[in-house]
Order: sequence, then structure tokens, then C-alpha cells
Amino acid sequence: MTTSISGPASTAKTNKVKAGKVMASKDHGAGSGQGRAGWLVKIVLLIICLLWIIPVIGLLVTSLRTADAANATGWWTALSSPLDFTLGNYAEAAVEGNMLRAFVNSMAITLPATIIPIMVAAFAAYAFSFMHFPGRDVLFILIVSLLVVPSQVALVPLLRIYGDFGLNGTFPAAWLAHIGFGMPLAIFILRNYMASLPIELIESAKIDGASHFQTFWKLIIPISTPALASFAIFQFLWVWNDLLIALLFIGPGSNAPMTVQLAGLLGAQGQGWHLITAGGFLTMVVPLIVFLSLQRYFVRGMTAGSVKG
Repeated sequence: MTTSISGPASTAKTNKVKAGKVMASKDHGAGSGQGRAGWLVKIVLLIICLLWIIPVIGLLVTSLRTADAANATGWWTALSSPLDFTLGNYAEAAVEGNMLRAFVNSMAITLPATIIPIMVAAFAAYAFSFMHFPGRDVLFILIVSLLVVPSQVALVPLLRIYGDFGLNGTFPAAWLAHIGFGMPLAIFILRNYMASLPIELIESAKIDGASHFQTFWKLIIPISTPALASFAIFQFLWVWNDLLIALLFIGPGSNAPMTVQLAGLLGAQGQGWHLITAGGFLTMVVPLIVFLSLQRYFVRGMTAGSVKG
């Protein structure tokens, strides 16, 4: 004997089954769309990576070839005969081209021009975030507005001022220029990050009797590592790769950094062009190592203050 079930319970069960099928079909369609979008993004990123890395590979291969071989054939043909590679260009660029001395000069310029702005900007960012004083917001807006002022407008006045104090051609001239041009961005990044921190941390430190100096060094600085590292990478890469300020305020000579020395490798009549590839790759090594080893801090620091809550 067969018993059929009817009534409200049967109708409700049927509706649930239909709704589940509809939701499953929608989820399947959404998943397919996301899968297609994911593959499209991966393909675009792969193309961008290839467009970036192929010239780097070409630069590296050309730097390992002799001038005659580079004149005769393209760099891609050298991949079939790797035994023909030589390190002579690197040796000549490092010793005769004074790239080793220029490397030391670049480090002497870049490290102080990176560390000093971070120290000063961190103090200023803490003051703008957790200390109350008249005109705080106006002063912060004034500092941030300096970001829209191009650095080129200050080059001629700085040259005159440095000439009056005898700073042209010295490391302090480049330090002061990079510190002044990098300070607004440093304060902006660090202040946005510190402003996103819970105010309860500062209040707890005050209850425990900590001064502003103790709170800054023992509490804020350790948890602000991503933002500090982010600006450190940004400033380091900017100063290391700079040519304009180094060329104007230091110029060729015993204090010339790698960018200025690299431009001088070409020679007046282009006779040293084969050394440009070797010197250029030597110039790229340090920024690549710094960015690739600390890129996670760069991303975290740049996005930390964008969303609050």
C-alpha cells in the first residue's frame, strides 16, 4: 500500500529543494566568472613581468659580452653559446671606471639621507597623532601641501645657499636636499599609520605613568615597523637612483655616486658604451636586493593607514 504525503509540509520541502538548486546554479556561475577573471589577471601580470624582466636579462647578457660581439649580434643569440661570456666589462667598470669608489659614495649619501628623515618624521608623526597643541591641523596640512611643490623649483635657490656656505660638491649638500624633499612624504605616511593605532594604547601608557618619550620609543616605534620600513625602502630607492640632485650638488669627481659615475662611463665620443651595461647592472643590484627582501613591509606600510577601523 502506497501512502502519498501532501499538504503544507510537502510544499515547503519542494520549495527548499528548488531554492537550493537555484542558489547552486548561481554559485556555479559566479565561480566560473571569478575563475575567468582570475586567469585574466594572471595573464596580464605575466605579460607585465615579462615586459619588465626581458630588458633586465638583455642588460645582464650584454654586460657579459665583449664590445665586438655585442656589435656583431643581438644579446639573444649569445644564449646559445654561454661559454663566450666574460667578466672583463665588470672588472674594467669597477676598477678603471671607478664604480667601486662610486658605490661607497652612494652608500655614504643614501644611508644618512634615509635614516635621518625617518627619525625626524617619526617624532613629528607622533606629535601630530597623539599630542594636542595650537595649530596642529593647520601645520600638518601645510607640511602635506609641500608634496605638490616640485623639487625643481628649489634647485637654483639651494645652489646659491650651498655656494654661500661652501657645501657644493660635498655629501651634506645631497643629504640636506634629500631630507628636505623627502620629509613631507615621510610625515604623511607615518602620521596616517600612527593615527590608525588604537588610542587605548596611549591612554594605557599614560595611566601607567609613561611619558611621551617613553611611549614613543617603547610602544609606538615597535608597532610602527611596517610604516617605517615602507618609507625606508621608498626613500632608499629614490636617493640611490637619483641623478639630478647628485649631478647638481655633487657632480663628477671623488664624491660622485654611482649614477653620476655611470653617466661618465660613456665618454665624450661614446667609446665606453660597452661599460654602460656592466655599470648599469651594478647600479641595479642593491635596489633589487633591498626591495625584493623587504617588499612585504612596503605593501603593509603603504596600505596600513588607508582604512581605519
